Amino acid sequence: MTEPSDEALLRRIAEGEERAARLMAVRYLPRIVALGERMLGSRAEAEDVAQEAFMRIWKMAAEWQPGKARFSTWVHKVAANLCIDRLRRKRPQPLDTEALNVADPAPDAEAQTAGAQQSARLSAALQKLPERQRLAIVLVHYQELGNVEAASILGTSVEAVESLLARARRGLRKILLEDEAFESLHSHAASGEMR
Repeated sequence: MTEPSDEALLRRIAEGEERAARLMAVRYLPRIVALGERMLGSRAEAEDVAQEAFMRIWKMAAEWQPGKARFSTWVHKVAANLCIDRLRRKRPQPLDTEALNVADPAPDAEAQTAGAQQSARLSAALQKLPERQRLAIVLVHYQELGNVEAASILGTSVEAVESLLARARRGLRKILLEDEAFESLHSHAASGEMR
């Protein structure tokens, strides 16, 4: 038996079918939570965004127009806009370090620690990028969407997405190098090697 299409599920959701809503959530919730977590740096906020995105989708299901855009593009766009709204409303806060401690399947503790530290550094650097650059990186590299779909979500051209990605990569590189230089300088000072 084949899985029902997104459009078929949306029609069933519009008719009030709870099973269709659950199937849609199973299909997209992990990706939307991951997008929110990368954008906001907090698992709890990401879950709030995902819940709000799905509430909007359930309310709008009857108005869905097949062929206008893919549902996956629409749900990502709704979630991305909610993330951007939250980022604009809040002041910078420390990262949710619990969300960054993802277990690495590396065989030894040193490799696990190094992997977790690298992941934490990258996540912290990602949070320092301007929101549109961060969203472009999250959509293309973490959500594994193509540039065309990312452009649709961002409401811009493919060329603009490519430009955002290039600037974001340069920005990440610069942030990571600066953090590395600061850590190196700090560790030398702490160990008494600087005079």
